Amino acid sequence: MCGIVGYVGARHATPILLDGLARLEYRGYDSAGIAVITSTGELQIAKAQGRLQSLRTLVATAEPVGVVGIGHTRWATHGRPNDVNAHPHGDCADRITVAHNGIIENYASLRDELMAKGHTFRSQTDTETLAHLIEEELGDSDDLNLAVRNTLKRVTGSYAIAVVSRAHPGRVIGARKDSPLIVGLGVDENFLASDIPAILKHTREIVQLDDGDIADLTATTVTISDLDGHPRQPPTLHVDWNIEAAERGGYPHFFAKEIAEQPDAAHRALLGRIITREPAPTLALDALDALVASGRLDAVRRITFLGCGTSIHAAMIARYAIERWARLPVDVAIASEYRYADPVVGPDTLCIAISQSGETADILAATRLAREANAPIIAVTNTVGSAITRLADGVLYQQAGPEISVAATKSFIATVMTLYLLGAWLGRRAQTLSEPEEQAILHALLDIPEQMRRTLATFETREGQQTLASVTGRLKDCASCLYIGRGVGYPLALEGALKLKELSYVHAEGFAAGEMKHGPIALLDTATPLVAIATEGKTYEKVVSNIQEARARDAFIVALATEGDDAIRQHADAVIAVPRAPEFFAPLLTVIPLQLLAYQVALARGCNVDQPRNLAKSVTVE
Repeated sequence: MCGIVGYVGARHATPILLDGLARLEYRGYDSAGIAVITSTGELQIAKAQGRLQSLRTLVATAEPVGVVGIGHTRWATHGRPNDVNAHPHGDCADRITVAHNGIIENYASLRDELMAKGHTFRSQTDTETLAHLIEEELGDSDDLNLAVRNTLKRVTGSYAIAVVSRAHPGRVIGARKDSPLIVGLGVDENFLASDIPAILKHTREIVQLDDGDIADLTATTVTISDLDGHPRQPPTLHVDWNIEAAERGGYPHFFAKEIAEQPDAAHRALLGRIITREPAPTLALDALDALVASGRLDAVRRITFLGCGTSIHAAMIARYAIERWARLPVDVAIASEYRYADPVVGPDTLCIAISQSGETADILAATRLAREANAPIIAVTNTVGSAITRLADGVLYQQAGPEISVAATKSFIATVMTLYLLGAWLGRRAQTLSEPEEQAILHALLDIPEQMRRTLATFETREGQQTLASVTGRLKDCASCLYIGRGVGYPLALEGALKLKELSYVHAEGFAAGEMKHGPIALLDTATPLVAIATEGKTYEKVVSNIQEARARDAFIVALATEGDDAIRQHADAVIAVPRAPEFFAPLLTVIPLQLLAYQVALARGCNVDQPRNLAKSVTVE
């Protein structure tokens, strides 16, 4: 959570910092601030509670002018969102200021120690402790880098920080541990940022900092070392997408744009992995060749997925297919619970860690636990060079392209597609999947992008828009909504309910349809709608039976069904149809109307779609 941007060069820093913060606002929007070293050596700080526009308004009246600065957009952890607790934070003499993402777990004891030495604190944050520690370590010395390194050796917790000092007007120092931070390399200018979109307008050459790295930036140099000052030379990565990919492109919201981009994301997930050549397509996951060669998979007898939120739902969907195709038992573990659960894990357990950002704190901690137990690990992520990739034995990139909206859409699609490819690969490797079965899977996956386009097109028709508007009208004023499904429809019900909660703040719950009469059915009445995943499959009749039970309680029924299923209409008040697809692959189509429904309800309720309250895109703190 939170976003950091830093600049050192020859250009006016304030517009660069504000633009970078705008592109990072999905990471936090409780408050924002910048600190700029002026040409006269002053350290000017501007901070404001609320979204970035509040800071823009403040800065417009007295814009800090200088060529070095840092900025921060906050998702609050310690201290309420207000002007005082907004970052950056300074020391007693206001000669040092720090922007910080993460949590300093031992800040209270450090704060007490510093106050006993005469330091005065102005905020309730853990971050301010860092500024005073650097002040204490710096003393009369001129070595800012050493002072930052000595400070970080004293703290416990997670951090990505950016530091500037009046006494060192041509430098920005960054450091990271368990929170993302990258360096952007320019010509006679350099950048720091929490994520690529913040600096992509200025450079496509980046360096991913690793845990324990310190980056010392001037306009013409970048020096990276560890906490002991030993030099490091991490590789430079070229970003192969441009700034337009991280902008709305005419759409009213990133969420709408990213829904529309899902067919392309599904197609990209297959690139280089299904080779379409005669006489039949071929599956190739070259990224796992080294893992196979190591023999680490030879002992595998089961699979554990590690994830959070939407990633968990993607894993739950893939679980059905992988167990069928590879005949391996599959567990799906919530990462934040797994790390404290004393799990049974070892070389016989293939752990698949899923994180769009590759920097999710709970995923990283759970993956480290599995790694310590010598489990083979495959990371599924959307971010090249992210922290999760450095913990894994093999990496499968989602290839979804940048996803800016807080609520996930195309990364969900790309994850499911990638996991299906992995499931087929495992099935072929285990010889539990016949060649005709594998070919059927590959052909079905190749058909998905076009089927997704057809699904989206139905909601551009008058009938599709009217159906969506009718259902939106019933859901926008309800206090609660239930989603049900069976088989792969169950995790899809969870995902649909999550999207409605995230975007519209309507309470929603997803249930396995057969569990309704074990308690949840008590919630149903005329004011509580029910959304049923009722696409074709082996449990279709069972789902219809569950719908009938709900209708008998006078609930408003919305059925998501397969095109051509006219019989479902007698059981539902509204029917949303998707193209016919094999049962395992139907969720890739059915999720689209669930996303659109959540979007329309959020709009009708006046909610901020791209930046839902209390949420941030990348959860880098526990």
